[in-house]
Amino acid sequence: MVTSFQNHISNNLPFLKEKRILIAISGGLDSVVLTHLCYLSGLKLALAHCNFNLRGDESDADENFVLQLAEDLDLEVFIECFDTEAFAKEHSVSIQMAARELRYDWFAELAEQLNFDYILTAHHADDNLETFLINFTRGTGLDGLTGIPEMNGNIVRPLLPFSREDLEVYAIGKKIKWRDDSSNASNKYLRNKLRHDIIPTLKQMNPQLLQSFQKTISHLNDSQEIMDDAITKIQKKIVSVDDSTIKLDIKKLKNLSNPKAYLYELLKGFNFTEWNDIANMLSAQSGKQVFSQTHRLLKDRDFLLLTEIGAESSSKININNDNEKTALGNLTFSDVGELSEVNEFIIYVDKEKLQFPLKLRNWEEGDYFYPFGMKGKKKLSKYFKDEKLSLIDKENISLLCSGNDIVWIIGKRADDRFKVDDRTNQILKIEFHK
Repeated sequence: MVTSFQNHISNNLPFLKEKRILIAISGGLDSVVLTHLCYLSGLKLALAHCNFNLRGDESDADENFVLQLAEDLDLEVFIECFDTEAFAKEHSVSIQMAARELRYDWFAELAEQLNFDYILTAHHADDNLETFLINFTRGTGLDGLTGIPEMNGNIVRPLLPFSREDLEVYAIGKKIKWRDDSSNASNKYLRNKLRHDIIPTLKQMNPQLLQSFQKTISHLNDSQEIMDDAITKIQKKIVSVDDSTIKLDIKKLKNLSNPKAYLYELLKGFNFTEWNDIANMLSAQSGKQVFSQTHRLLKDRDFLLLTEIGAESSSKININNDNEKTALGNLTFSDVGELSEVNEFIIYVDKEKLQFPLKLRNWEEGDYFYPFGMKGKKKLSKYFKDEKLSLIDKENISLLCSGNDIVWIIGKRADDRFKVDDRTNQILKIEFHK
């Protein structure tokens, strides 16, 4: 197996040979065999072990085993202990998810701080099949059926071509010791039930199950590449970006053969789950919204607008008679002797007409102002409609106010009541640095 492993590294992962490698080791068969194979292949490696404190003395024995293995092979080793149950409770996640998050965050931290180039995990062909079946039983798109990626960022899984049986035969033949995790014997978790009951039955039906599965995964990945190419072409025609807003053209989406499928492919990276609701937005009235944990999709006339959900900004911020940094950018105030450059981010006002402290706030229904250069007042809602602002644009509008009066719709229009005229004694230049 050493020869097969080294050939796999040379042919598919040659970059590992000259890099610093961190092996995630539990003490179990898979990670111990990976350690020996990397060691015999002359790779520059160190070990990282997580003690999740979930199995009492058994967890401590695993830690001691890894320490002894590192000493036997003269390898650097890092150990971290976690209160996994407390983390799971605090973050309202399962023990399995908590352990996964804790270990990968720690591995990433080690790699960054100590300049390890890659983190190796010991996932093998049987793990790949189990993951496929788990995703299949839960319902998934093509992404969930393409298997565990051999590379994901700086995470590399060099044992994916090998079965658990390959690893066990090698370990027994070389008299390599490893630790057995007692929790793996329980059918409490779906993965263990698949491992102990379902997959052995499938292997009885087809002794070449893993080989057939590898072919299937290869075909599915080929299909995924074709789909990715198609989505990239469609994306260029349908999707545009305006500041922090992603816009999808509804008319062009409706002309596609399967709009719902394309919407899934275009938006699957934004944590949405209610795909029927998203598809229905194509024919919904403006203002319809669908939320994920991280993003909002909004129907606005001829477009679907995708924005990230951020922390709410303060609706009101007081600004004294001096330079003031705000959460929405920099507003600067300067006393000047005359008017000079004017653009959408600079206005000049009669300072004596202002009532300090000024207020910076979002717009509210019923707001009105006196547009600069015009007579009479106008409701902001009508002004926004005339300007063809989207709902998201309106939400991002900030108003500079003097008392209850609007001085400036920042970046849009100043109010005529505060303009500089022949009677002005003090000119105040107000500039917004976006």
